[in-house]
Amino acid sequence: MQLNVDDVSFSMQGKQIISDIYLQAKPGEFVGIIGPNGSGKSTLLKNIYRVNKPDCGKITLDHEDIYALSAKKTAQKMAVVSQESGGLFDFSVRELVLMGRAPHKKMMESDTIGDGHIADEALQKVGLTAYSDRSITTLSGGEKQRVMIARALAQQAKVLVLDEPTNHLDVHHQLQLMDLVKTLNITVIAALHDLNIASSYCDRIYVMKDGKIVKSGSPEEVLEEETLQEVFRVNTSIIKHPITGKTHITFLSSTLQASEDDKRKSLHI
Repeated sequence: MQLNVDDVSFSMQGKQIISDIYLQAKPGEFVGIIGPNGSGKSTLLKNIYRVNKPDCGKITLDHEDIYALSAKKTAQKMAVVSQESGGLFDFSVRELVLMGRAPHKKMMESDTIGDGHIADEALQKVGLTAYSDRSITTLSGGEKQRVMIARALAQQAKVLVLDEPTNHLDVHHQLQLMDLVKTLNITVIAALHDLNIASSYCDRIYVMKDGKIVKSGSPEEVLEEETLQEVFRVNTSIIKHPITGKTHITFLSSTLQASEDDKRKSLHI
């Protein structure tokens, strides 16, 4: 399923948050959105999953305007894992994952055996089968995040929107989650803060700064030292990793960079 964002702008309380956004995620493509805090990543995603309605422009799923679809129909096509997981009541983990089946059911329709199998499979995929009967309130932040991923998997949508999905996760579970998402064979749009994860998993990356897209392309095209200095104000050393073949970024402290600059100057004296 393809998602298109065409010339979208959004303001809040008279302040422009994002403007003139064009973005495309082709069927089965993993698209990353990167940028510093406050660049508009989460706001853009909220426009995509209908929390905020754009002031202008259009967002389509397979060429259908998402605002011409009902909320239920949209949820059948698109699942969301956002940063905000507050307000969770004392449901069991399995009950919460079963809520992902709601877009496929009629009002007040009971869960079926098939729904249960789908929920159990989703929990198995995120490594939480043993937590099935636990209260969601007893889980750590990282465990709750994995439950939200399981609920999205149970939704069986063809587009998955992720807002900082690796927040609160340790390294093992970060990689487990990203490996899982990469194998789903669905369209994924994810706001990511870890640039090396973006490099490893994304097919294409959009770079945001001050509410605008300033660059887009493959990880190799986008993750360049000059771009990262301009957007993130950091010095980097970028290589092609000898094992993965992917672009790998090493961040250089300002002290180290100053020392390297001094060495270069001394060589020219």
